[in-house]
Amino acid sequence: MKNGKRAGAEEAICFFEKGVKLEGTLDLPGTFRLEGEVKGTVRCKDQVIVGENARVEGDVLGAFVSVAGQIKGNVTGKNRVEILSSGAVEGEVFTTCLVIEPGGILDGQCHMRNLTESANAPQPLDFATHASGVKH
Repeated sequence: MKNGKRAGAEEAICFFEKGVKLEGTLDLPGTFRLEGEVKGTVRCKDQVIVGENARVEGDVLGAFVSVAGQIKGNVTGKNRVEILSSGAVEGEVFTTCLVIEPGGILDGQCHMRNLTESANAPQPLDFATHASGVKH
């Protein structure tokens, strides 16, 4: 253990390469880079990187979400959502910080809230609510 953390805990990286397809739900503990296709929900406790080749039809949730590919569904980033110049999101974005690079596309609504807002506000990482399709 180093600084009270498990050795390598911050290095937990999963990779889903181009050409791989998945239908269902992914629950991931660390950083996740997606280059393939997912039809379902991607939930990650840390960072989700949706690469240029990635296509997601479903919700993506994480502390930090970076989109260079395409997402048709809701995106929740507890700390930040970035839509890069090659990225496109068709759906709603829930976050405290949204960055869209020139060329990036958001076809939907963005719901931004302060971390200090009341407990009655929708929680970005309430996976069960978002996964069930409940709209806020």
